[in-house]
Amino acid sequence: MAISVKINVFEGPLDLLLHLIEKNKIDIYDIPIVEITDQYMEYIHGMETEDLGTMSEFLVMAATLLDIKCKMLLPREVNEEGQEEDPREELVQKLLEYKMYKFMSYELKDKLDGAAGVFYKKATIPQEVLKYREPVDPQELLASLTLEKLNQIYKSILKKQEAKIDPIRSKFGTIEKEEVSLSDKMLEMKEYAASHRSFSFRKLMEGQTSRIQMIVTFLSILELMKMGYIHAEQETLFDDIQIEVREDPETWRHLTEFADE
Repeated sequence: MAISVKINVFEGPLDLLLHLIEKNKIDIYDIPIVEITDQYMEYIHGMETEDLGTMSEFLVMAATLLDIKCKMLLPREVNEEGQEEDPREELVQKLLEYKMYKFMSYELKDKLDGAAGVFYKKATIPQEVLKYREPVDPQELLASLTLEKLNQIYKSILKKQEAKIDPIRSKFGTIEKEEVSLSDKMLEMKEYAASHRSFSFRKLMEGQTSRIQMIVTFLSILELMKMGYIHAEQETLFDDIQIEVREDPETWRHLTEFADE
C-alpha cells in the first residue's frame, strides 16, 4: 500500500529511500523492492523542480530500482561459489553506508552547536611571574660532571697539543705573549659565548695557544658554571663535554671582579 510522502526536499535519492524504509518500518536487509519502488516512483511523479542535475539523480535511482525489481521476478543468479546472488545487496550496502555518514553528520553538528558556547580566556600572566627564573643550584648543575671526567679531557687535549709541536723548530725559541688573567679570560669567554651559544669544550681548549691559556680557560669555565651562566653536560664516559649558554651574555655581570691570585 502506497504512503503519502509530505517531505518536499530530500538530500538525494538515498535519503528518500532511507525515509521510505524507516517510515514503513522495513528491515533494511530484506527490502520489499516492489513496494518501495512503487512509493519511490509516486514521489518522483510529484516532484516539481527545474534543476536537471537534482532530477537526474532521482531518475538514475528510479532506473536502478526498476532494474532490481525486474531481476527479483527472474530466477536468482548463482555465483562462482554456488550461492544465489541477491539483486538488492549492492543497494543495501549503499543505504547502510549512507545511514552511517548521516548519523555521523548529526554527531558533528551537535558538537559544533555545543562548541559555539565555549569561550577561552587569554593568558594574563603577570610580568613578574614571566621574568622569574628558578635559582641555579650548583650541585644540580654539576651533577653529571666530575673532576675526573674534566681531567681526562684536559689530559687528552694536552697530548694533542704536544703532538703538534715541531721537534726541531720548537728548539729555536718562541716569543711569549703577555700572560692573560682570569678576569680577562672571562671577558673573552663572554664575547665567545655571544657568538657560540652551544660549543664543544674540547674544541675550545684546542683553540688555545699555550698551556697557561688552557689552564686559565679551564678555570674560567668552572667559574662561569658556578655562577650559573653556562651548563656543561657529557652523555657518556670519555665523551666530549658540550657547553650550553644558559643566560644571555649581555646580562653577565661581575666578571671583572675575578682578579689573578
